[in-house]
Formats: sequence, structure tokens, C-alpha cells
Amino acid sequence: MKTIVTIVVACAALAACGPKPITPAEAAKLAPADARLAKLYEGACKTCHTNPDSGAPLTHDARAWGPRWAQGEEVLLLHVVQGYKGMPSLGQCVACGPRDLQALVRFMADKEDAK
Repeated sequence: MKTIVTIVVACAALAACGPKPITPAEAAKLAPADARLAKLYEGACKTCHTNPDSGAPLTHDARAWGPRWAQGEEVLLLHVVQGYKGMPSLGQCVACGPRDLQALVRFMADKEDAK
């Protein structure tokens, strides 16, 4: 029993050491460095990805994006293109091409250095 308690306490401690959740206010201050992408993000992504009530993962929220990113970037992009759950197809970014969508997903997931 003592071993089980020790394991539970250790797991709880490790969970507390994870990334600090981002707040909606912090997410709202973020924007892609590229001016064109920033404009696309502002017009199509920001409203939902800075609002926790939307069901969308907040921009740069490692806890929310981690499991999604683990599915693979292709799956994420497919969800964006086709729409997924409450997200409309193309994330309502009619001006976005495939590379734009990829760059925006990478930005929101804080994976801009992904290859």
C-alpha cells in the first residue's frame, strides 16, 4: 500500500511540473511573426483559439495541443480542411492555401520549428 501511495504522489508531482496552462489573455496577445499569416490568423483563427468556451485549443496551450499534435500533423491538417467537431472547414479561412493552413496550425500548436 505504501508503494502505491508513493507512486500516486510521484505521478501527481510530475503532472504539476508540466507546462503551465496558458490563459485566454495570454493567448490573445500572440500572433504569427509573419505579417500575412498574422492577418489570416486574426481574421479566421483567433476568435476561437483565444476563447476557452469555443472548445478549440487555445493558441500555444501545450496541454491542449499535445494530444492533437501526437495524432500527426497530417491528421490536424485534414481536420482543418474538412472541418472537425465545431470547427468549420478551412477554419473559415477562405484566403488560406495549404501552406498557410500548415503554418497557422504550427503556430497555434507552438510547433513552428516542426519539419
